[in-house]
Amino acid sequence: MRKLPVFTLGVEEEYQIIDPETRDLRSHMSKIVEGAKIFLKEQVKAEMHQSVVEVGTNICQNVADARKEVSFLRNKIVDLAGQQNLIVGASGTHPFAKWQDQPITDDPRYHHIINELQDTARSNLIFGLHVHVGIENREIAMQIMNQACYFLPHIYALSTNSPFWEGRFTGFKAYRAHIFAKFPRTGLPEYFDSVQSYDNYLETLVKTNCIDNPKKIWWDLRLHPFFSTIEFRICDMCLTIDETMCIVALIQAVVAKLYKMHLMNTSFNIYRIALIRENKFRAARYGTDGMMIDFGQKMEVEYKALMLELLEFVDDVVDELGSRDEINYIHRILADGTGADRQIKVYEETKDLKKVVDFITDEFTKGI
Repeated sequence: MRKLPVFTLGVEEEYQIIDPETRDLRSHMSKIVEGAKIFLKEQVKAEMHQSVVEVGTNICQNVADARKEVSFLRNKIVDLAGQQNLIVGASGTHPFAKWQDQPITDDPRYHHIINELQDTARSNLIFGLHVHVGIENREIAMQIMNQACYFLPHIYALSTNSPFWEGRFTGFKAYRAHIFAKFPRTGLPEYFDSVQSYDNYLETLVKTNCIDNPKKIWWDLRLHPFFSTIEFRICDMCLTIDETMCIVALIQAVVAKLYKMHLMNTSFNIYRIALIRENKFRAARYGTDGMMIDFGQKMEVEYKALMLELLEFVDDVVDELGSRDEINYIHRILADGTGADRQIKVYEETKDLKKVVDFITDEFTKGI
């Protein structure tokens, strides 16, 4: 059997900048981003709302490299925020912040989005985790993207970390996706039978002024228009680095396994997006505690049983990727709950959303 290629990684995280007194989101007036650029160059940027900072790793050769970079980035942003008497947290939504109170970053790119999408954009006060996996051959990458869609709800459930929105418990483990769903070109991706059909789709949208560049395809999973990567965009921002790296490792392992199957002239079944959408809803609603559909058996199965099947499915590539410890952390999440479960527990014990914010900020550098 041929050795697997190096599936390089890029990790992007979106952080909440928080006032330590009010626990509300707080504009950093670009000072954190400006300070970070001295050390991090293009690894940090402002987002649409001034209370959000996005960071991204360099190209990493493996999960261990990615962990070092994410650890460094989290620590650096905490240091820079501290210099402004601010603190940092990680969650898919803030427990009680009002989007109407959050100033927009003064940037032509964001002015254009606001002008086009209006309150849909202004209310998009959410925080996500994006994971890039490098694959040079775009045709193979497209095939893997089509097959990997099946696993998106399984991965998503592990990351659920947005149970509160504007001061209310939403009843969902992950409400972030429902906020983002108001945007066009979001959600689960279309099926494409070739890179040519995908590129034709992008070209049509640009030519007809639906979008001004192909990056405005905001699907849960996309073949990146400029980089040689598949980008997984479905996940909530994770509380801790251990959770982030666990999900990064699982995503990489799924891609590597599907690539290995391609080398063996086999492939994973491709299921209708309408069916996968049912599992995505269940993941958002129940996280790791619910039932999902096993499409092969056409029956409901406990999520945790399906996750154990997924771990068995990718097991033969994990050691070659060097990510056994990170993959094993999935068992910890299944036992202790996701970020959403732990946020909800704090709220049930205290009935105080400020205590939930304290928990979010306390967890930010845990494990580093």
